[in-house]
Amino acid sequence: MMENIKIREALAEDAEQIIAYTKLVGGETENLTFGESGFPITLEQEEKFLKHVHDDKTSVHLIACKNGEIIGNGSLSGLPRRMSHRAELGLTVKKDYWNLGIGSMLMKKLIEYAKENGIEIINLEVRNDNLNAIHLYEKFGFKHIGTSPAYIKINGYYADFELMYLDLR
Repeated sequence: MMENIKIREALAEDAEQIIAYTKLVGGETENLTFGESGFPITLEQEEKFLKHVHDDKTSVHLIACKNGEIIGNGSLSGLPRRMSHRAELGLTVKKDYWNLGIGSMLMKKLIEYAKENGIEIINLEVRNDNLNAIHLYEKFGFKHIGTSPAYIKINGYYADFELMYLDLR
């Protein structure tokens, strides 16, 4: 299952496939801050966003592909001004590929990128009952720094999120 998986930077020409992937994974789980409608973004906006991320050394957007299909997605979004030593992490994997090491492959590359580009601290938020994701983050050294209550609301149900960080200094 792990053969033929390539991790590479997402480029503007991947925008259409990324939008479709986001809608797919949003509909597969209640663990994300978005659902099956994905993000309200046009193809042109996504292309512009991917170009911006490519040009910003404190941000990166990686995709894991198998036979040309996106099966995972990982990003670091650099923060501005006095927070420019920090980045926010986002990570998703298509449900068919959960627990097969795709998340770990993406995490390794994201942490390498952070170290090579002066990112000292990586922050993330994760649904507090998403134990597989929390285990992945802990495996890579992320520490719990608190809980954000009622972080998301789905059909009247509130879910808390754990706040975690990795200090690379």
